[in-house]
Amino acid sequence: MSARIAAIAESPTLAVDAKAKALKAAGEDVIGFGAGEPDFPTPAHVVEAACAAAKDPAMHRYTPTPGLPDLRAAIAAKTKRDSGFEVSPEQVIVTNGGKHAVFASFALLCDPGDEIIVPGPYWVTYPEAISLAGGVTKVIPTTEETGFRVSVDQLEAARTERTKAVLFVSPSNPTGAVYPKEEIVAIGEWALRHGIWVITDEIYEHLTYGAHTFHSLPTLVPDIADTCIVLNGVAKTYAMTGWRVGWMIGPKDVIKAATNFQSHATSNVCNVAQKAALAAVAGDLTAVSMMRDAFYRRGRTMHQMLSAISGVTCMEPQGAFYCFPSFQGLLGRPVGADGRVASNTLELCDLMLSEAKVALVPGEAFGAPGYARLSFALADKDLEEGVRRLQQLFA
Repeated sequence: MSARIAAIAESPTLAVDAKAKALKAAGEDVIGFGAGEPDFPTPAHVVEAACAAAKDPAMHRYTPTPGLPDLRAAIAAKTKRDSGFEVSPEQVIVTNGGKHAVFASFALLCDPGDEIIVPGPYWVTYPEAISLAGGVTKVIPTTEETGFRVSVDQLEAARTERTKAVLFVSPSNPTGAVYPKEEIVAIGEWALRHGIWVITDEIYEHLTYGAHTFHSLPTLVPDIADTCIVLNGVAKTYAMTGWRVGWMIGPKDVIKAATNFQSHATSNVCNVAQKAALAAVAGDLTAVSMMRDAFYRRGRTMHQMLSAISGVTCMEPQGAFYCFPSFQGLLGRPVGADGRVASNTLELCDLMLSEAKVALVPGEAFGAPGYARLSFALADKDLEEGVRRLQQLFA
């Protein structure tokens, strides 16, 4: 096995989800907060479009590598509608899920040794994708005190002659942080001033709560469009994690290179899934609004219940569907009938699973020891029961 592949770590979020599901299959009453996927079914009109596509012989053949022309046009139109960023269909490539867009973006930009600035806590896949592309991940840590947002001063302190790009994510997985407009402008102008690429992941664009609002960086800083890649997909917004359709938006030469890359890697994305995605992005946002309202309610409930646990602090989620509490106040404290003591959140999360049958992802997976991520994309009753078990465990 190559050293490059052997060095890849298993996705911690998927590992936790798999462990929880295995315990459930064995008859254990486990509540899983690990996986980041909506618990709602895909909207009916999307499923119907897929069924019709499956019966169309044209969909049984290879189609253009960068995506079905009508889907690329619909993504361009949807991008202008939802974020105000105007692009042509030629600036869009449809990918095999959002993760494929992430891997392709770093493969396109990174030469060996190029540095990518990644604010932490970060989604678990970003460093792996950068490493596979030959790049170097340069993490800038953030905390609750800074609202889990990075400052321009921090970015400037991290910049070197090898800095190729900065990763920008708002709303954030795992923290739920949403950057205000003025901070986005400052980051975009900093990158533009120094000739640094921006890769902005907008997968949670429609999931913001209360007074917090999504803003697209290239819309606020138009001059950066020639050195900016936008990542997105249908997974989170339309409850379509299993359909595996994402996309990348960028300058035409970047998209042409991405098309060459994809032509050898995967040919084209599943045609039936592309037709489903077309129905999603070209349709209205009624179902999306319903899901967002449910997530907003659940996020507030989880935040309140976690904050009631002595030793736990938690920022109220501003977007996405995660709470990211600090459990540092529980480390070194006897827990459960046997008085087990956890010295880090890896051990603490293992203790929660064994003692309370509650699965969540330790902060170490996101570069943030002492924290843990809980998804609130699950039924209200399960959410409340799961956090209630944690309250009882740490009472």
